[in-house]
Amino acid sequence: MEHSFLTEQRRLLPYMGKWLLLALAVGLLSGSASAFFLFALELATGTRNAHRWLIAPLPLAGFAVGWLYLRFGSSVEAGNNLLIDEIHDPKKVIPLRMAPLVLGGTVVSHLFGASVGREGTAVQMGGALADQLTHAFKLQVEDRRIVLMAGISAGFASVFGTPLAGAIFGLEVLAIGRLRYDALLACLAAAIAGDQVCLLWGHALGIHHTHYAIASVPALGLWPLAAVAIAGALFGLAGKLFADCTHALSGWMKRRVTYGPLRPLLGGSVVAAAVLAFGADRYIGLGIPTIQAAFTEPLAPWDFAGKLVFTVASLGSGFKGGEVTPLFYIGATLGNALAPLLHLPFSLLAGVGFVAVFAGAANTPIASTLMAIELFGAEVGVYAAVGCVLAYLFSGHTGIYRAQRIGHAKPGKS
Repeated sequence: MEHSFLTEQRRLLPYMGKWLLLALAVGLLSGSASAFFLFALELATGTRNAHRWLIAPLPLAGFAVGWLYLRFGSSVEAGNNLLIDEIHDPKKVIPLRMAPLVLGGTVVSHLFGASVGREGTAVQMGGALADQLTHAFKLQVEDRRIVLMAGISAGFASVFGTPLAGAIFGLEVLAIGRLRYDALLACLAAAIAGDQVCLLWGHALGIHHTHYAIASVPALGLWPLAAVAIAGALFGLAGKLFADCTHALSGWMKRRVTYGPLRPLLGGSVVAAAVLAFGADRYIGLGIPTIQAAFTEPLAPWDFAGKLVFTVASLGSGFKGGEVTPLFYIGATLGNALAPLLHLPFSLLAGVGFVAVFAGAANTPIASTLMAIELFGAEVGVYAAVGCVLAYLFSGHTGIYRAQRIGHAKPGKS
C-alpha cells in the first residue's frame, strides 16, 4: 500500500510540472494582453469623455469594425462561443487574429460610445493566445482543451483582478450544472499568473482595477436573507431578459440585414442619436462611475433598464466587447432601486446585484460568489451566495453564451 502511494506521488510531480509550466505561459500571455487592453480602454474612455462629439461617428466606427470582421475575421466572429465550442468539440486551433481583432474592435466601440463591456475581449484574447501553445508544444486533444480553459480563466481573472473567480469561471462556463475538475490546477495557476502579470504591467502603465466597497453588511437574519433571496430571483429574471433580448435582436438583424457591416452602422445610428438627443451618456461605455455611485447613493430607478436597452442595441447589432461589465451595471443599479423596497442598505444590494445578474445571465453562480468575496470581502459571502444561487435558478437555461451545454438541468426544466 505504501509503495503504491509513493508511486502515485512520483507520477504526480511530472504532471504538476507540466501544467504549472503551461499555465505560467498562458498567464504571461493573457495577463500582458489584458494589461495593454485596460490601458487602451482607459485611454479611449478618457478621450471620448473629453470629446463628446466622438459619439456622432459611432455608426461609421461600427461599419468599419464590421467590415474588418467580414474581410478578415469571419472565422473568429463567434467569439466566446467559438472558444466554448472548441473545448467541447475540438476541430482546429483558434486563429491568432482573434486577439488583435477583438482588441481593436472593443477599443473602437468604447472610443465612439457603444455600450459594451470588456470580459469578452479579455477571454477571447486569453483563449486565442493560449491556443497558440497547441502548436508550440504539440498538445494532444485533451491537453488542448485544458489549455483553452486556462486561457479563459487567465483572461477573466486578469481583466477584473479576481483570480479565484477567474479560475472557477473557466471551469463553470462550459456547461450548466457541471464542473471539470481535471482542469482545476491549470485554470487556478493560469488565473493567478495572469492576474499577477497584469498587476505588474499595471504598475508600469499606471492602470489599476476599480475598487468597490460595501459600507455595511447586516448580521445574518431571517429578513435580510429572505430579502436577498427575493432580490436574487429578480436579478435572475433581469439576466434572462438581457440574454434573451440580445439574442433576439442579433437574430433579427442577421435575418433582415444580410450585409454584416450594415448591422452595427444601423445599431450605432440608433445608439448615437439616443445619446445625443436625450443626454444618455451614463448608459454608454463601461459606466464605472454609475456603478460606483450605486453603492453610495440613491439613483434613478430606471437606470438598470436604460443600460439594458443601450447594451442590447450595441451588442445585438454587432459591436464588439463583453457583456459582463454592463451586467454589473444592470445588477448594481437594480439592487440600488430595490434596496429601499426591501429595507436593505444600498451598498449591500448593489453589491449582490453586481454579481447576481451576471450569475444568472452566464449560469456561473460559484464563480460569481467568489468574485463578490474577492471584490467586497468575505463578510458578504453568504448574502452573495444566496443572491447568485437564486439568480441562477430563476434565469432559465438560455444564457449569454449560446455554446454553453446543459450538464445537469436546473429544477423545473420540462
